[in-house]
Amino acid sequence: MNRGAKAGILGSCGAALLVVGGLGAYNIAHGLTGGSGGSGGPSPTAQSTTPPSAAVAVKAAQAFLADWAAGPSHYGTAAGDTDSPSQAQTDLTAYRTGLKLSSVSFTKVGAVGASATDRGATQVGFTVTAQVAGGTWSYPGTLDVIQDNAGRASVDWSPSVLYSKLTSGDTVVTGSVPAPASSVTVLASDGRTRLTAAKYPSLAQIIASISQSGSTTAGSTGEGIEILSAAGTPVTTLKVFTAGTPATVTTTIDAGLQAQAEQAVKNPVLQGKPDGVVALNRTNGHILAIAYANTGSEGNLAINGDLSPGSTMKIITSAALFDVAKLTPTSSAPCTPTIIAHGQQFGNDDDIVANSGTDIEQAFAESCNTAFIKDGFDDLVLKQPDASALHDEADNVFGLGSWNIGGGVQTSDPQVPAAPEGSNDAADLIGQGQVEMTPLILASLSATVRDGAFNQPIILPKQAQTPAAQSMNPTTDAYLQQMMDFDAHNSMGTAFARMNGIPDSGAKTGTSEVGTSTITTNGWFTAYDDNISVAAVVQGGTSGVGTAGYIVQSLLEDD
Repeated sequence: MNRGAKAGILGSCGAALLVVGGLGAYNIAHGLTGGSGGSGGPSPTAQSTTPPSAAVAVKAAQAFLADWAAGPSHYGTAAGDTDSPSQAQTDLTAYRTGLKLSSVSFTKVGAVGASATDRGATQVGFTVTAQVAGGTWSYPGTLDVIQDNAGRASVDWSPSVLYSKLTSGDTVVTGSVPAPASSVTVLASDGRTRLTAAKYPSLAQIIASISQSGSTTAGSTGEGIEILSAAGTPVTTLKVFTAGTPATVTTTIDAGLQAQAEQAVKNPVLQGKPDGVVALNRTNGHILAIAYANTGSEGNLAINGDLSPGSTMKIITSAALFDVAKLTPTSSAPCTPTIIAHGQQFGNDDDIVANSGTDIEQAFAESCNTAFIKDGFDDLVLKQPDASALHDEADNVFGLGSWNIGGGVQTSDPQVPAAPEGSNDAADLIGQGQVEMTPLILASLSATVRDGAFNQPIILPKQAQTPAAQSMNPTTDAYLQQMMDFDAHNSMGTAFARMNGIPDSGAKTGTSEVGTSTITTNGWFTAYDDNISVAAVVQGGTSGVGTAGYIVQSLLEDD
């Protein structure tokens, strides 16, 4: 058979390089296998159960690879060196077309041993170097060589001869390849700083949720090689010549403040107690920082810790007294040692001095429980048959409903029951009973007071925000700011020790009791300045000012 000068072979069984050119070497390769061009190898029924020797297998592989390297005019001949000529020629052509192949060469051709899938075959390994659109692609390959009962060898055809991971119907193509989904980059509000779990450990789960939420800005595609299924959908990327730009998500997180929060929750004064903090832009609800440490049973205390907020609840209670009962900061609020409501006795912290002449502003600053229970019980609970005034103020004015901060991030909903049972109607007034909040919710309360309106917290800038059902009464808002300023800057205020040096600020402390047989306490603290509002909780904190107050102070001082 006259076959023409198209390819040559250098070397023998150990390592061969197949390249264009060299008539003698090309024909020698085919002479060694006894091949007859396009006539094809043995049929499956004629295959011998005895695998060909290593030398015979390598010669057969070299003949096939030489024809493949010689180009499309020799694909018919190459296909004839296989046991499935028609399918082999189709697959070789598809390989060339899909890759926009300009040339292909083979090195390190050598016997590997018995085939792993066919006991009647010998496996041959080789290295492929393909010049394709976009660059050079090199990869290891293998093929199986079988023989018929007359000893004639041929390549056992499979798409995996072209590339090991190809299956029937797959094609390999060069062109646009997407950036890996795992490369989604979550950015801080500046659009440049990358948020990572390594640098900001409190955000680990939040970053993961946002990355998987589909809220990304699509990146640009790269150039490379990928496998397509029979349906034309991408299976896997094999080679990247030019990397695509990763998809990105820009959040509301302030990188600098987040770093400060990560440190603040680890303050040694907290003695390793579980804690959490959230900072908000007080004008638009953007979440600037979320941090927690020493996680207890509640998980991420900053956004998922359902705990009684203690006296910080007096922000809402005061607002209800002003809106519903029409009281003012100077209205009487006697601070008695104890008070009984619905058969339960309530008292104050040991350091609070009883004073029958206390008004609401003083009771707020000193955090007198009995004063708020008396005014609240007399003016809200007994005058409201369904005892829902506190709930309505919380939901309608402060927006304490169920809303979504975006990015698939799960947060706990606050609880201010509309129909408290038994003495809970009194306990709820001072942030005990059935009331539950997180630092995220408490930071929102402070922001609402400072801004005069509820701005629902969000972590993605374009996330829809649920508005409050009704606007904050300007007079009520002025009263609340007056009292929070008094608590922060008057020496009788429980927040004074942490806030006196921070200008244009207001604050409220809280200490809640938890447990039944064994009573423990949690410390709460919330405050704002001209720019941000912050709230923190420390589980096991003996007081708000002595624990959570340090966290809040740190963020406001560095704001």
